[in-house]
Amino acid sequence: MRLLLDTHALLWWLSGDGQLSLRARRAISDQRNEVIVSAASAWEVTAKHRLGKLPIAGPLAVDFAREVRRQGFLPLPISMEHAQVAGALPKHHRDPFDRVLVAQAREERLALVSNEALFDDYEVPRVW
Repeated sequence: MRLLLDTHALLWWLSGDGQLSLRARRAISDQRNEVIVSAASAWEVTAKHRLGKLPIAGPLAVDFAREVRRQGFLPLPISMEHAQVAGALPKHHRDPFDRVLVAQAREERLALVSNEALFDDYEVPRVW
């Protein structure tokens, strides 16, 4: 399975937070799965850390790409197609970071690892 981590799933994975569901934890740790992290998550972590909303994400905000590589996850850039699909999505969800993740999941045929039930309105597979 090809998994796209929502930003909170990535943060909870890195910190060992119990809020990450057992099913999500198992899927991420399963070596048969390809785990992917979006550039949108790097943007979100860095922006929210700068605003003081994610104080614990300091090391991640400083070198996001290094941590993604260290975990063995694959980076996913934001393409023009991703951006166009994100902009055209119905307004079920207004968060721009989440809209990019939904667009990427749709375009790349990925399952989103997220507790966001609103993603179900976009008909993308979700692991939680």
